[in-house]
Amino acid sequence: MQFSKSQILAMSDGDFFGQGNAQLPSSLMLMIDEISHISDTGGDFGNGQLDANLQIHPDHWFFGCHFQGDPVMPGCLGLDALWQLLGVFLGWSGLPGKGRALGVGKVKFSGQIYPSAGSIQYQLHIKRVFKKPMVMGIADGVVIHNGNIIYQASDLKVGLIKT
Repeated sequence: MQFSKSQILAMSDGDFFGQGNAQLPSSLMLMIDEISHISDTGGDFGNGQLDANLQIHPDHWFFGCHFQGDPVMPGCLGLDALWQLLGVFLGWSGLPGKGRALGVGKVKFSGQIYPSAGSIQYQLHIKRVFKKPMVMGIADGVVIHNGNIIYQASDLKVGLIKT
């Protein structure tokens, strides 16, 4: 299964997975353009995988302020994209609640994303999903540019809370 740009935008409006359930951030903090693959099987741990991408535009807001005269995408935005994808996985799985990033084990940055990058890809490998006492997903993920892993994160955690 996959999700188009218009479906991604609908996820940020808040009703895609049902009122009060997982949603993506809107506008400036949305770090995903398309999900090209989502499955509850496969991946490195056999529990699911997501593949997604983001088109990089030289006029993205973060290039103007990080860093002045030396524009690069903040690494934390790539990390946030991986959390966003884990929240999508939980919502797509039909689990109730609003997504919240709960933590990450290790993060490694070994490259940078410049305004001329074109596009970046994300891969998320689901390790585990807990349904009680609260809904929580755990995954490992990577950010890829030109076929090279430039960010890696292990033990990403997202929970779904009822508000």
